[in-house]
Amino acid sequence: MKELLKENILKHISLSQDEIEAFVDLFAKKEIRKREFLLREGDVCKFEAFVVKGLFRVYHIDQNGFEQILYFAVENWWITDIDSFCNETPSQLFIESLEDSEILLIAKKEKEYAYANLPQIEKLFRIMTQKTHVALQRRMIDNLSKTADQRYIEFSTKYPKLIQRLSNIQVAAYLGITNVFLSNIRKKIALKK
Repeated sequence: MKELLKENILKHISLSQDEIEAFVDLFAKKEIRKREFLLREGDVCKFEAFVVKGLFRVYHIDQNGFEQILYFAVENWWITDIDSFCNETPSQLFIESLEDSEILLIAKKEKEYAYANLPQIEKLFRIMTQKTHVALQRRMIDNLSKTADQRYIEFSTKYPKLIQRLSNIQVAAYLGITNVFLSNIRKKIALKK
Protein backbone atom coordinates (compact mmCIF):
# COMPACT_ATOMS: atom_id res chain seq x y z
CA MET A 1 0.00 0.00 0.00
CA LYS A 2 2.86 2.37 0.76
CA GLU A 3 4.72 1.67 -2.49
CA LEU A 4 2.55 4.12 -4.44
CA LEU A 5 3.26 6.80 -1.83
CA LYS A 6 7.00 6.15 -2.09
CA GLU A 7 6.84 6.48 -5.89
CA ASN A 8 4.89 9.74 -5.56
CA ILE A 9 7.45 11.19 -3.13
CA LEU A 10 10.44 10.18 -5.24
CA LYS A 11 8.96 12.01 -8.26
CA HIS A 12 9.50 15.24 -6.34
CA ILE A 13 12.58 14.77 -4.13
CA SER A 14 15.47 12.40 -3.46
CA LEU A 15 15.58 10.47 -0.21
CA SER A 16 17.69 7.61 1.03
CA GLN A 17 15.97 4.28 1.58
CA ASP A 18 16.08 4.84 5.34
CA GLU A 19 14.62 8.35 5.03
CA ILE A 20 11.73 7.30 2.82
CA GLU A 21 10.94 4.34 5.08
CA ALA A 22 11.00 6.61 8.13
CA PHE A 23 8.66 9.08 6.43
CA VAL A 24 6.09 6.60 5.10
CA ASP A 25 6.01 4.90 8.51
CA LEU A 26 4.45 8.13 9.85
CA PHE A 27 1.31 7.46 7.78
CA ALA A 28 -1.67 5.49 9.04
CA LYS A 29 -3.66 3.25 6.69
CA LYS A 30 -7.41 3.74 6.47
CA GLU A 31 -10.14 2.11 4.41
CA ILE A 32 -13.12 4.27 3.53
CA ARG A 33 -16.44 2.97 2.23
CA LYS A 34 -18.29 4.58 -0.65
CA ARG A 35 -20.28 7.64 0.51
CA GLU A 36 -18.33 7.85 3.79
CA PHE A 37 -17.09 11.25 4.91
CA LEU A 38 -13.45 11.76 5.69
CA LEU A 39 -14.21 15.33 6.78
CA ARG A 40 -17.40 17.28 7.43
CA GLU A 41 -17.97 21.00 7.46
CA GLY A 42 -17.43 22.32 11.01
CA ASP A 43 -14.89 19.65 11.99
CA VAL A 44 -11.20 20.47 12.27
CA CYS A 45 -9.14 18.69 9.61
CA LYS A 46 -6.45 16.71 11.41
CA PHE A 47 -4.81 15.05 8.40
CA GLU A 48 -3.34 15.22 4.98
CA ALA A 49 -4.15 12.10 3.00
CA PHE A 50 -2.66 10.28 0.06
CA VAL A 51 -5.14 8.31 -2.06
CA VAL A 52 -3.94 4.78 -2.71
CA LYS A 53 -7.22 3.53 -4.18
CA GLY A 54 -10.56 5.14 -4.88
CA LEU A 55 -12.13 8.49 -5.60
CA PHE A 56 -13.00 11.48 -3.41
CA ARG A 57 -14.72 14.79 -3.88
CA VAL A 58 -13.84 17.90 -1.91
CA TYR A 59 -16.75 20.32 -1.82
CA HIS A 60 -18.54 23.18 -0.11
CA ILE A 61 -22.28 23.79 0.18
CA ASP A 62 -23.18 27.43 -0.45
CA GLN A 63 -25.89 29.45 1.35
CA ASN A 64 -28.45 28.36 -1.26
CA GLY A 65 -27.72 24.69 -0.65
CA PHE A 66 -25.78 24.15 -3.89
CA GLU A 67 -22.71 21.93 -3.96
CA GLN A 68 -19.53 23.53 -5.21
CA ILE A 69 -16.90 20.91 -5.92
CA LEU A 70 -13.38 22.27 -5.53
CA TYR A 71 -11.65 19.17 -6.78
CA PHE A 72 -11.68 15.42 -7.08
CA ALA A 73 -8.89 13.17 -5.85
CA VAL A 74 -8.05 9.77 -7.32
CA GLU A 75 -5.20 7.33 -6.92
CA ASN A 76 -1.82 9.01 -6.46
CA TRP A 77 -3.37 12.38 -5.45
CA TRP A 78 -3.44 14.15 -2.08
CA ILE A 79 -6.49 15.47 -0.20
CA THR A 80 -6.97 17.77 2.77
CA ASP A 81 -8.55 21.01 3.85
CA ILE A 82 -5.28 22.91 4.03
CA ASP A 83 -6.83 25.94 5.78
CA SER A 84 -8.38 23.85 8.54
CA PHE A 85 -5.32 21.58 8.81
CA CYS A 86 -2.75 24.38 9.10
CA ASN A 87 -4.80 26.81 11.19
CA GLU A 88 -6.69 24.23 13.26
CA THR A 89 -9.98 25.96 12.48
CA PRO A 90 -13.37 24.43 11.65
CA SER A 91 -13.53 23.27 8.05
CA GLN A 92 -15.80 24.84 5.46
CA LEU A 93 -15.45 21.70 3.34
CA PHE A 94 -16.70 18.16 3.06
CA ILE A 95 -14.44 15.35 1.85
CA GLU A 96 -16.47 12.36 0.74
CA SER A 97 -15.49 9.05 -0.80
CA LEU A 98 -17.28 8.33 -4.08
CA GLU A 99 -15.96 4.77 -4.22
CA ASP A 100 -14.63 2.25 -1.72
CA SER A 101 -11.20 3.72 -1.08
CA GLU A 102 -7.88 3.27 0.69
CA ILE A 103 -5.82 6.18 1.95
CA LEU A 104 -2.70 6.91 3.94
CA LEU A 105 -3.09 9.66 6.55
CA ILE A 106 -0.46 11.83 8.17
CA ALA A 107 -1.38 13.92 11.21
CA LYS A 108 0.02 17.36 11.94
CA LYS A 109 2.22 16.08 14.77
CA GLU A 110 3.82 13.46 12.51
CA LYS A 111 4.26 15.98 9.70
CA GLU A 112 6.01 18.40 12.08
CA TYR A 113 8.21 15.54 13.25
CA ALA A 114 9.13 14.84 9.62
CA TYR A 115 9.96 18.50 9.03
CA ALA A 116 12.28 18.50 12.05
CA ASN A 117 13.97 15.17 11.35
CA LEU A 118 13.84 14.77 7.57
CA PRO A 119 14.69 18.18 6.05
CA GLN A 120 13.81 17.10 2.49
CA ILE A 121 10.17 16.64 3.52
CA GLU A 122 9.69 20.41 3.78
CA LYS A 123 10.90 20.63 0.19
CA LEU A 124 8.42 17.91 -0.82
CA PHE A 125 5.45 19.76 0.65
CA ARG A 126 6.67 23.11 -0.73
CA ILE A 127 6.77 21.62 -4.23
CA MET A 128 3.33 20.03 -3.81
CA THR A 129 1.89 23.27 -2.42
CA GLN A 130 3.25 25.22 -5.37
CA LYS A 131 1.74 22.73 -7.83
CA THR A 132 -1.61 22.92 -6.04
CA HIS A 133 -1.49 26.71 -6.06
CA VAL A 134 -0.79 26.75 -9.80
CA ALA A 135 -3.67 24.32 -10.47
CA LEU A 136 -6.12 26.38 -8.38
CA GLN A 137 -5.01 29.61 -10.04
CA ARG A 138 -5.52 28.10 -13.49
CA ARG A 139 -8.94 26.81 -12.43
CA MET A 140 -9.95 30.26 -11.20
CA ILE A 141 -8.82 31.89 -14.44
CA ASP A 142 -10.66 29.25 -16.49
CA ASN A 143 -13.85 29.77 -14.46
CA LEU A 144 -13.65 33.52 -15.05
CA SER A 145 -12.64 33.52 -18.70
CA LYS A 146 -13.93 30.35 -20.40
CA THR A 147 -17.39 29.20 -21.28
CA ALA A 148 -18.91 26.15 -19.62
CA ASP A 149 -18.54 24.32 -22.95
CA GLN A 150 -14.82 25.06 -23.03
CA ARG A 151 -14.35 24.06 -19.38
CA TYR A 152 -16.20 20.77 -19.94
CA ILE A 153 -14.17 19.91 -23.06
CA GLU A 154 -10.89 20.69 -21.29
CA PHE A 155 -11.88 18.70 -18.19
CA SER A 156 -12.97 15.67 -20.21
CA THR A 157 -9.84 15.86 -22.37
CA LYS A 158 -7.47 16.27 -19.43
CA TYR A 159 -9.12 13.60 -17.24
CA PRO A 160 -10.84 11.09 -19.57
CA LYS A 161 -10.63 8.20 -17.07
CA LEU A 162 -11.85 10.34 -14.18
CA ILE A 163 -14.87 11.65 -16.06
CA GLN A 164 -15.99 8.03 -16.66
CA ARG A 165 -16.05 7.49 -12.87
CA LEU A 166 -18.21 10.54 -12.14
CA SER A 167 -21.92 11.18 -12.45
CA ASN A 168 -23.25 14.04 -14.57
CA ILE A 169 -24.34 15.78 -11.37
CA GLN A 170 -20.79 15.63 -9.97
CA VAL A 171 -19.23 16.94 -13.19
CA ALA A 172 -21.81 19.75 -13.34
CA ALA A 173 -21.10 20.72 -9.70
CA TYR A 174 -17.37 20.85 -10.49
CA LEU A 175 -17.98 23.04 -13.54
CA GLY A 176 -20.40 25.29 -11.66
CA ILE A 177 -23.35 24.57 -13.93
CA THR A 178 -26.62 22.67 -13.69
CA ASN A 179 -26.99 19.06 -14.73
CA VAL A 180 -29.44 20.13 -17.46
CA PHE A 181 -26.90 22.61 -18.85
CA LEU A 182 -24.24 19.88 -18.86
CA SER A 183 -26.60 17.56 -20.76
CA ASN A 184 -27.10 20.30 -23.36
CA ILE A 185 -23.33 20.72 -23.73
CA ARG A 186 -22.89 16.98 -24.24
CA LYS A 187 -25.68 16.93 -26.85
CA LYS A 188 -24.05 19.82 -28.76
CA ILE A 189 -20.70 18.02 -28.74
CA ALA A 190 -22.29 14.75 -29.89
CA LEU A 191 -24.04 16.51 -32.79
CA LYS A 192 -20.74 18.02 -33.99
CA LYS A 193 -19.14 14.56 -34.34
